[in-house]
Amino acid sequence: MAAPKRGRIASAQSKPWRSLALILIAIVALTAGMFASGHTTPRLGIDLAGGTSITLRAVAEPGQESAINKTNMDTAVEIMNRRVNGLGVSEAEVQTQGDKNIIVNIPKGTNSKEARQQVGTTAKLYFRPVIATESSGGAATATPSPSASSSASGKATEKATDKSTSSATPSASSTSQGRAVTDALKADSSPSASASASASASSSASPSASGSTSTSKLEAQYAALDCTKKSVRATAGKGAKPTDPTVACGETSPGQWQKYILGPAEVDGTDVKKAQAVFNTQTAAGWTVTMDFTSKGTKKFGDVTGKLAKNQPPQNQFAIVLDGNVVSDPRVNEALTGGNAEISGNFSQEEAQSLANMLKYGALPLTFKEDSVTTVTAALGGEQLHAGLIAGAIGLALVVVYLLVFYRGLSVIAIPSLLVSALLTYVIMTLLGPAIGFALNLPAVCGAIVAIGITADSFIVFFERIRDEIREGRSLRPAVERAWPRARRTILVSDFVSFLAAAVLFIVTVGKVQGFAFTLGLTTVLDVVVVFLFTKPLMTILARRKFFASGHKLSGLDPKALGAKAPLRRTRRPARPADPKEA
Repeated sequence: MAAPKRGRIASAQSKPWRSLALILIAIVALTAGMFASGHTTPRLGIDLAGGTSITLRAVAEPGQESAINKTNMDTAVEIMNRRVNGLGVSEAEVQTQGDKNIIVNIPKGTNSKEARQQVGTTAKLYFRPVIATESSGGAATATPSPSASSSASGKATEKATDKSTSSATPSASSTSQGRAVTDALKADSSPSASASASASASSSASPSASGSTSTSKLEAQYAALDCTKKSVRATAGKGAKPTDPTVACGETSPGQWQKYILGPAEVDGTDVKKAQAVFNTQTAAGWTVTMDFTSKGTKKFGDVTGKLAKNQPPQNQFAIVLDGNVVSDPRVNEALTGGNAEISGNFSQEEAQSLANMLKYGALPLTFKEDSVTTVTAALGGEQLHAGLIAGAIGLALVVVYLLVFYRGLSVIAIPSLLVSALLTYVIMTLLGPAIGFALNLPAVCGAIVAIGITADSFIVFFERIRDEIREGRSLRPAVERAWPRARRTILVSDFVSFLAAAVLFIVTVGKVQGFAFTLGLTTVLDVVVVFLFTKPLMTILARRKFFASGHKLSGLDPKALGAKAPLRRTRRPARPADPKEA
């Protein structure tokens, strides 16, 4: 049984070229894939490429401090993450910090400004009926009457005409405008209007004294509202409850603002199950936004659209309100009871996708305040990357110098092994960028630098095992084969411990530290691949060369310098004398 075993070992030892060819094919294939993908450099994180880091602090409503809990914070992180990913910024990071803070890191690149705006839009989403509206800063009646054809599909339709032209009717005096707003508020707040589907703006039920006071206050706020001022827009409708009427602002076009009086919220963002931007090829509508409602939201939306469809403009419109701002105000032509709706208008693709994202990801369980915004410039990130590369080059140079001084000729094996490991690491990191959104940050660079020492440690273990065998008096070729099983066990145990530490670190940490753990784990796995498929086969081949086999002084395997014993020789046992009787 021993002879076949020796034969198999001899066959494996005689074909180290197979392993070298295998790893060469893998390198060529990965490199070809990298160039084919069009990405030849790793994606860089915010600390290297530049970008924006936003710190958001959760703020509880009065009397609802218990709402700030792990469940709601995790839900908010998930929604914010989906908001950013909906814009295609997949390398952005959204994570909790402590009990009340959420950190959003948006690397410089695709639409990071819009991503910041949408992530910072943290209030809940509401659908409110429009009571009155006019262009802010201009003279317009409270009841603009743009005409629009009824949607054949019975879906909500955005106003075809620009809201800035809704003041086509002659300007009324401030007295007549105030009377129109008052009548609209009475119609909305009256019991008869809420109980029936009457579209009449007058009501036989007079409001109570408290209702009159609140109506007068709302009228005053509406009259004083100047949506062209940023400070005014920020406070418009602040503190209003979902069940109360409020005022709000909305941007109809760049620089053009509309102000509104809105009724109580009839539907909120949690009732929207799905929303997406769709290019309508069947009609001339162009880009539209489709909405699917939950079963509960279907009933509520059907009820409110049934009421709005019977009203006159603008009270047949509902406003989509996010963070106190009106992002859209489509009008309703008929009751929408099918559980879905379509918002159409002169949308561009970007506008439609932005509105769809707001509808889909707008319902956050908490309110957040922007505590700090830190912007890292590309120049600063470039300096940090340059410093990291210099540190890596210095570390690699020191390892090479150590190998040349202590192992001399064996560095011919170690240095190419380091280069192969570095090449594999670079190519795989580059491929992982578009594949899984991996972004190389500064801690990841540190992990790659630490990996230089881990890889060099594997070579040193193998070389020292070979030297131990030579000290025992064995020649180089048998010393390599006897040293490998012992070195292999040590290398595997060492790399397993390193990989386990990297895995635990990756699981229990968040953010940038995960970059360090991921890189450390990746390079540890590559260390095993390189040692088994490159270093060991190359050592087997060079052991047959006279320079190494003869123990040259510069080979690093000189028996005299290592203090080797006399060569081991096979000795025959003395033959026993034959027993005369047996003879």
